[in-house]
Amino acid sequence: MGFLAWIITGLIAGWLAGKVMKGGGYGVIVDIILGLLGGLVGGWLFGLIGIWPGGGMIGAIIVSFIGAVILVWLTRLIKKA
Repeated sequence: MGFLAWIITGLIAGWLAGKVMKGGGYGVIVDIILGLLGGLVGGWLFGLIGIWPGGGMIGAIIVSFIGAVILVWLTRLIKKA
């Protein structure tokens, strides 16, 4: 069940990041990947500043979303270059 929760969290976070960042989407698979990687980036950043937004799945989605937004921003920055 943990792996399925990870996929669902990544999908939601990646989809939300795509909507917030606007522009052309990357598709479901890339949204999931960005959401999952966003969870790693977000977890690392939140760990650096010593904050963790509890709340179980909701907290994980928030952290993944913030990380995914950063990753979408970076990929678009690289894409323009």
